[in-house]
Amino acid sequence: MSTDRGQEDGPDGTGPSVDDAVRALLLLMPRMVGRAKRTPMPDELQSLSLAPRHLSLLSYLLYDGPMTVNDLAARLEVAPATVSLMVGELSRKGVLERREDEADRRRRIVSITDTSARPIAAWLAPGATAWRRALEPLTPEQRRMFVDTLRVYEDAMSGEGSTARS
Repeated sequence: MSTDRGQEDGPDGTGPSVDDAVRALLLLMPRMVGRAKRTPMPDELQSLSLAPRHLSLLSYLLYDGPMTVNDLAARLEVAPATVSLMVGELSRKGVLERREDEADRRRRIVSITDTSARPIAAWLAPGATAWRRALEPLTPEQRRMFVDTLRVYEDAMSGEGSTARS
């Protein structure tokens, strides 16, 4: 039986074989990446030379709110020095600001500037809307499996080959 999008179910009718699913994803992933890359950047951000590496950092700050460099580094799974360099770069461009943590004056809290929040939200909105549409019909367990599957794929593509993270 054929499903929508031309993906064939296996002989037991429960879904595609691994090879059929791999074939479908090898065709689908480049189209997804291409569409994501063509998401227009708001005019206010055009001159800032923002790169894909900034997208995850800005996403965390936009959706989860201000946080420390160490918190950002843990979420992004990179070294704090890497995040510190990105924060410094984006601070010089007026996208981010650092302020003293009221609870611990030795720590700095990073946040998106008021003038940058709206255009960043507009830039991220199409992707967030598309993911919400794709994920809302799934159960929480199915969403976890989907995200874990993408993580395993990413690890395999990077040569790490580790198992899914919780």
